Amino acid sequence: MTQAADTGATMERRLIVETGLAARVAAVAEPVIEACGYRLVRIRVSGELGCTVQVMAERSDGSMQIEDCETVSRALSPVLDETDPIERAYRLEVSSPGIDRPLVRLSDFDRHAGHVVKIEMNVPAEGRKRFRGTLLGAEGEAARLRVDDAKPGQNAEPLLPISDMAEARLVLTDALIAESLRRSKTEEREAREADAAGAEQNPSRNHRNTRRSGQTVRQAAQEEGE
Repeated sequence: MTQAADTGATMERRLIVETGLAARVAAVAEPVIEACGYRLVRIRVSGELGCTVQVMAERSDGSMQIEDCETVSRALSPVLDETDPIERAYRLEVSSPGIDRPLVRLSDFDRHAGHVVKIEMNVPAEGRKRFRGTLLGAEGEAARLRVDDAKPGQNAEPLLPISDMAEARLVLTDALIAESLRRSKTEEREAREADAAGAEQNPSRNHRNTRRSGQTVRQAAQEEGE
């Protein structure tokens, strides 16, 4: 059972944000998502197969279950219909950020330090716009990167201003997949422990459920005998 999102959580601002139409959608969507206790990660508007508005959201700990996506979708759909920032027919998709997720907040760059990232800059840094390398973490409002392809005389560990980035994304590697699996197992174990603790605190509820199940079985047996 998925616990409710923490509506009292402090919302850390995004340093990498949308432009154009996606920015107009984000201006409407982000307050709604935060009111539900979640954080907006990214919005992308695609014209493939009609118009699709993809909303990536997450809890403050980075998790996002199917039930969470449904909660956000139910809250967001009527608001988008009323404000109509798209002005044409579209399909709304709410999803988790995924394993190879975008990094948009300062904490994202610290949380995923040690993993490989791809970064595209709006404003050139170190004489280039595209970088790939191992993320070393955040320093102030910039990210330190150990690049894969530094040439002699080039800075092998540039410090890149996050607000100057067009996109920063994790690269799918074996290490990233292994960490994601470990995190999923930990979340599942914690959920089972929480359910077990709740059952111990409210045994009468379990008794009612068991008795209700027994009545259903007896009723089925009686009907079969008839």
